[in-house]
Amino acid sequence: MRAALNLVYLLPGETGGMETYARELIPRLAARDVELTALVSRAAAGEDFGCATVVVPVDARNRVDWVRGEQQHVPRLAQRAGADVLHSLASTAPLHGRVPRVTTIHDLAYKLVPETHFGLLGLGMGVLVPAAARRSRRVIADSKSTARDLNTHLGLSPERIDVVPLGVSPPAAAAVDTAALRTELELGERPVLLSASAKRPHKNIARLLDALARIAPERRPVLVVPGYPTAYEVELRRHAAALALGDDVVFPAWLSGAQMEGLYALSTAVVFPSLYEGFGLPVLEAMARDVPVACSDRSSLPEVAGDAALLFDPEDVGAIQRSIERLLADAPLRERLRAAGRERAAAFTWERTADGTLRSYERALRAT
Repeated sequence: MRAALNLVYLLPGETGGMETYARELIPRLAARDVELTALVSRAAAGEDFGCATVVVPVDARNRVDWVRGEQQHVPRLAQRAGADVLHSLASTAPLHGRVPRVTTIHDLAYKLVPETHFGLLGLGMGVLVPAAARRSRRVIADSKSTARDLNTHLGLSPERIDVVPLGVSPPAAAAVDTAALRTELELGERPVLLSASAKRPHKNIARLLDALARIAPERRPVLVVPGYPTAYEVELRRHAAALALGDDVVFPAWLSGAQMEGLYALSTAVVFPSLYEGFGLPVLEAMARDVPVACSDRSSLPEVAGDAALLFDPEDVGAIQRSIERLLADAPLRERLRAAGRERAAAFTWERTADGTLRSYERALRAT
């Protein structure tokens, strides 16, 4: 089978989970005798994706150019590559073309938590994602939760949706020395809570700060919220100051892979209070690293976490607080969650993701 992969969206080092998805999926599909051609914008020209690469003559940093490349050039280049199927990996896709289309739609955040996409981007997603769902022969969803959203909000028939969970990647680097990292980030000797998520409103960090402030100062852990700076981070910092949290919360901007592994190693727990996730990979990444998890009971997170995490209502500050305090105080509970988390994370592999993706391609071709 020959498959063209629509990676016009990909900005190396800047696209986060959707870049991980592409880079982990490609070698596994290639190992299943799928001949792959990656269609990338000028921004990714020269990158090694482990397969043939064709440069689409657009700049993905410009949203209008990106859409033009996807709609105008990608169908033609996929056909020229002799592809049997065209797989778009980032929720939007060409709306025409002779090559049968499969599209992965990771979530409906643009619709269900619209503050994640604003301005022209939000308007564009509101047009392009539903159109991609309608025009694709198969739609891949990362979770049953997203599949339900596709059916409920876009009217997509469940028979056209393939649920293919993501995998968990092994650490990309060895952890830095944890004592040195504590010093560098000024964490002191207190227990550390880690919440690795984008600093956006739907990630619900403001309520996590409220919960932290309710814990008595002598028992309060230090919360670390790493990630690239956003405009919303200014509001979070103001909120933390208003709660008099001071050095109880740290907002590191960019951390290397080795530093992130060090943070996992020294963290007592990971807390992930998001209001909406298409999958929730940070939960599994923590579990794979033996860190106990407390997370929201919304959208896909219960499906991903199973019984290997403490679940809480993310809109109930008291529930978040109680989950944190249970994890801090109960060592046997932490050990049980570590063991359950390791087992849970082991079930999510990129090999299974590739198998499910290949089955989706085959179904798309049988629909001809």
